Amino acid sequence: MSKIDFAITRSPTRTSLAKPRRRDAKIWLCLALMVADAFAILIGFSVGLAVEQPKTISGGLIPALIGALLVHAAIAFQNQAYNPRCLTQTTKSCRQALLSFGTTLLIFFLVAFSLRVVSDLHRLALALGLIASAGMLLVQRVLIGHLVRKVFGRLDAELMIVDDADVPRAYLNRDILDARAVGLSPDLDDPYMLDRLGKTLHDYDRVVVTCPGHRRAAWAQALKGVNIVGEIVVAELAELAPLTTRQWHGVTTVVVSWGPLNIANRVKKRALDLAITVPTLLLLLPFMVLVAVAIRLDSPGPVFFRQERMGRGNRIFFIFKFRSMRAEATDGKGERSASRDDDRITRVGRLIRATSIDELPQLLNVLRGEMSLVGPRPHALGSTAGDELFWRVDRQYWHRHALKPGITGLAQIRGFRGATVHRRDILNRLEADLEYQHGWTLLRDISILFRTAQVMVHRNAY
Repeated sequence: MSKIDFAITRSPTRTSLAKPRRRDAKIWLCLALMVADAFAILIGFSVGLAVEQPKTISGGLIPALIGALLVHAAIAFQNQAYNPRCLTQTTKSCRQALLSFGTTLLIFFLVAFSLRVVSDLHRLALALGLIASAGMLLVQRVLIGHLVRKVFGRLDAELMIVDDADVPRAYLNRDILDARAVGLSPDLDDPYMLDRLGKTLHDYDRVVVTCPGHRRAAWAQALKGVNIVGEIVVAELAELAPLTTRQWHGVTTVVVSWGPLNIANRVKKRALDLAITVPTLLLLLPFMVLVAVAIRLDSPGPVFFRQERMGRGNRIFFIFKFRSMRAEATDGKGERSASRDDDRITRVGRLIRATSIDELPQLLNVLRGEMSLVGPRPHALGSTAGDELFWRVDRQYWHRHALKPGITGLAQIRGFRGATVHRRDILNRLEADLEYQHGWTLLRDISILFRTAQVMVHRNAY
């Protein structure tokens, strides 16, 4: 067994004096966050009200503000804006605070204007108050998050229980309890043993148990009644990377995949694709005709280059591009990446590749539903990084095909394009693609489209 840095050798009632203090600290810090939000809103609106003379302000405004603060506290509580995680996760904290503030404003205006409470309030004063309040909310949330992380570090109290098993290396610096050393076991027929387990875990937020396979079921049953997050280490599941478990006709299954976008988000993404693609194709049609004529005059062969690419669901489709190489030298399988001084590229081809004009026919793929405007770039089946096929560099390569491939993507706006000479070249793209997939939003798609214009002419575009 690995060396255990911390073990409880007495009858476990409370495992550490620090744990109850940490739990109490979370409660007080959450209350402080509520008070700070109220002061931020009051101070912010005071800035706006200071613009006006007090005599011009409606007498019913102060009670309305107090009522708004109470409504805001209730809404923020419902929106998890005072969740302990908001004490350390600044982005989550600011997002929930702004969402709660916006909802409160909507309710406030509906009630206040219907009762004509703020009918005499100057619009400039109101606007300044809203901006100042929102700014104060964000500032105090960022400061509180920074202070809490600096003083407390992590607020969640975690414990690993080791029952005749090795300690995972990642937990060697955490609180660890040797179950056998203290005589603790998941005996479901012994209420006093379960009482000891409950008292041991009372001041923790999460417990992880590592034990032999034949004892996992007993530990799982024992943990279900302790009212904290309980987990069992199952090392053999690591390769499956499960998402959750489900029941299928009475059989427990491990869920290992599901689409990154639900139906509503897929509809939004498709609507954006069509809203931009259709007018863009109509607008660019004369220009694309001129490019086609230039290609035919420059070298014999077809205008378009069609190549097999891997699409959504690992299904193969044919991608359209303007032909930029000599017809007899085109590489249907993509076994050879284009280089800066590639002798296969024509004169017109070099221009349209450098300006990404050769990618325009992919709008037809978007129109057909095979591609999206934004997504992981589809690669040729024979593409290699160095001397190794893309999917052999990292098996997560196939994960990127859970979304439609895109004309542009997160990897492209970060400059990861051009030849893949080294393994790192494809790994950079893969990491960006998976980051995009896991954090997709419609606004992010729009942002990537705007930023694509900045890298259409790029030093790696050849």
